[in-house]
Amino acid sequence: MPAALPLVLAGPTLRHCDQDNFTLWFVCSAPMNQLTLHLNEENLILESEQLHEIRLGEHAWQYLIQVEQKDFLCVDSAIGYELTDSQHGALFSNIRHLNYQDKQTPEFVIKPQIDNMLHGSCRNPHHHSGDALVAADTRLSQDLSIEARPSLLMLSGDQVYVDDIAGPMLYAIGQVIQLLGLPQEQFSDAALAGSSAISYHPAALYQRHKNLLPRTQYQAKTAFRRWYINHPIFTSSLAENHLISLGEIMALYLLTWSPELWEQIDIPKEVDGLSAVNKLRWNKEWLHLLEFKAGLHQVRRLMAHLPTYMIFDDHDVTDDWNLTAKWEEAAYGHPFSKRIIGNALIGYALFQGLGNAPQKFKAEITPLIDDYFSKPDEEKQDSLIDELLKFDHWHYTLNTSPKLVVLDTRTHRWRSESNLVKPSGLMDWEALMEFQHELVGQSNVIIVSAAPMFGVKLIETVQRTATMLGGSLLVDAENWMAHPGTANTLLSIFQHRKTPEQFVILSGDVHYSFAYDIRIRFRKAGPKIYQITCSGLKNQFPEKLIPIFDKLNGWLYGHFSPLNFLTKRKRMSIRGRRPGGARSKRLMNQSGIGLLNLAKNGAPTKIAVLHADMSETHFDAPRKD
Repeated sequence: MPAALPLVLAGPTLRHCDQDNFTLWFVCSAPMNQLTLHLNEENLILESEQLHEIRLGEHAWQYLIQVEQKDFLCVDSAIGYELTDSQHGALFSNIRHLNYQDKQTPEFVIKPQIDNMLHGSCRNPHHHSGDALVAADTRLSQDLSIEARPSLLMLSGDQVYVDDIAGPMLYAIGQVIQLLGLPQEQFSDAALAGSSAISYHPAALYQRHKNLLPRTQYQAKTAFRRWYINHPIFTSSLAENHLISLGEIMALYLLTWSPELWEQIDIPKEVDGLSAVNKLRWNKEWLHLLEFKAGLHQVRRLMAHLPTYMIFDDHDVTDDWNLTAKWEEAAYGHPFSKRIIGNALIGYALFQGLGNAPQKFKAEITPLIDDYFSKPDEEKQDSLIDELLKFDHWHYTLNTSPKLVVLDTRTHRWRSESNLVKPSGLMDWEALMEFQHELVGQSNVIIVSAAPMFGVKLIETVQRTATMLGGSLLVDAENWMAHPGTANTLLSIFQHRKTPEQFVILSGDVHYSFAYDIRIRFRKAGPKIYQITCSGLKNQFPEKLIPIFDKLNGWLYGHFSPLNFLTKRKRMSIRGRRPGGARSKRLMNQSGIGLLNLAKNGAPTKIAVLHADMSETHFDAPRKD
């Protein structure tokens, strides 16, 4: 092991924690011997079934501690935790800036009654906006009382951007692969024989979309025909440094959450081998990454103190992931593109999925992961990818009040039957029926959907128009109303008389924030629905476009507009909340993290966004008719 490497490379991060479960994730540069978990005054020597160890590379071991016992943890009281190893001693005591105030260990609180929580999505390290997770940590440090503490942190998509990597970040990824000895792999039907041939020299940056990423070969009879012939399968407009190998994916996750690794690498500000345009781009990205890594100590501290849950959206794997059946046909029919997608799914499972609901993976996925990492080879890797692509338990629920239901809107698609180029529904009929089953017997519920269930109608209309012209991939035409089967089934669920009386829907994806109050027209009784969208944590919509969309949407599809009766959601009355009390504004385009306070009956008492500069935007309830 290189002498400079710290023992703990990433984490500790609290994952699924409730009265019956304690889940903790971290990565070390050396293997552990015998671990003991300390919770306040209690000590628990961990057994093999409570400790999942994976050797990610020569100098990287991932650990997922998962203790499941009935009434294991006290509720509504602070619980300090530490891990000690028989060889290395206390693991977290020497981590700088890990604890709040004068605390000796990190602490967490189990709050089964969700009275307030944090939520957000879309954290792009090289975006120019501030990191809202840093602001959330600062906010928590100011009041550690049980009452003020959020019940949980919900990250609702795009925790990483596999398809949008800055040049300096890709350079750093190459260094981390070497530093930690992350595994190499062989490729099929690719321009390179394997990952060891990938160059991280600056001259090779911003070129992958031209030289390395696979292209489609099928034809489509549309007005945008050129977009479907020999067009990149990975359609992101920022795919110049799209990640490819599993080693790259793992390095990205560690750099996204680990302040220590950034201290082990050196990224030059000035590099040779780039064009004049890309030199300017490099300099901007270098500066934004410098700001990003400066906040990572606080981000780690936040995630060490709050139970943290995650679900994927597109950029966790690739832009337009499963957007259309035709895209799936091209992507999974090509060995190299299938490997790229599969590597991203392995990364998601390792760094995100396993911690949400570890028991869901133990029978099918965990043994394959263990087998692959015990001695990596291409056959094992392909087998693991095949199983991950078939796996259908990425979604999960939390035993909280209100019940929290987290949806997988990426792998249960309702494919278009009329035209394979049309957008697939975000969930198919079977998945929607399973979703409805989760709602039975609940008086109120919190739903996490990566994309808003009730979005900005003008933008959805633009996406629908582009789809009619054959350009669904050009405008990321994925919304709940884009597919008739999904849209009608979803709306029927909300209108069913046996569903909950109150829905809170938390979403991200769109890079702006808004909140709607929704009721069923022409019905005195019926559910109250709140669509709350917060996006992004470190990302924003193009500044010049959002005011135009906001104003036009208000004119064309405002609450009193008759055009609403021509849409699929015509039976719904949708009222936009006013950010900061603005008279006509409904969309907030500033990076931030969602603050949600709930009454005991599950109704929102506060809907707000905390921005990176510590300012808050409150979404005021709409005026009464």
